[in-house]
Amino acid sequence: LKSPANRIAMSEAEAISSAAELGYPVLVRPSFVLGGRGMFILYSEAELKEVVRQVFDVMPGKPVLIDKFLEDAIELDVDCISDGETTLVGGMLEHIEYAGVHSGDAAMVMPPHTLSPAMLSTVRTATYALAKELRVIGLMNVQFAIKDGKIYVLEVNPRASRTVPYVSKATSRPLAKVAARCMAGQSLKKQGVTGEIVP
Repeated sequence: LKSPANRIAMSEAEAISSAAELGYPVLVRPSFVLGGRGMFILYSEAELKEVVRQVFDVMPGKPVLIDKFLEDAIELDVDCISDGETTLVGGMLEHIEYAGVHSGDAAMVMPPHTLSPAMLSTVRTATYALAKELRVIGLMNVQFAIKDGKIYVLEVNPRASRTVPYVSKATSRPLAKVAARCMAGQSLKKQGVTGEIVP
């Protein structure tokens, strides 16, 4: 699986050289933030200097994360449940805004409406592989970006995501309850949960 090229900077000088290596535009964000707060898409060294100074002033000694920004990519949130053996996708949500950029109140639609069935199948396969490799038991959230027919992993959270309540309501399936039972040792099969929950 691919991920956007990225660097970690501990100083303004490191941030400038890292961004030059990656090539503009870059996505810059402070570490230890929630829900996409403090993210910036930057197109020049002048913009970068202004943002990085502010970030290091607010969080001295903490790293700044710099990613190559994938322009015009589609972002997809995938919530799944695994019991350690079987993994099921609970829901796929397509973001409305640019991949990787939101303020914590992202607008999404379910099911995805611009991606082909073949691409969604590839996303499922990648999700299963991640859950297996990470040995997830319970909920897992993956944020993918799709650009020019290629899938990139932006983030993997081996835990519940903010999207779980919405997916549960939209599908009438209690994802958190099913996941909690998996974590308590009850397999998906034993719970009678089989097949994909949504397309």
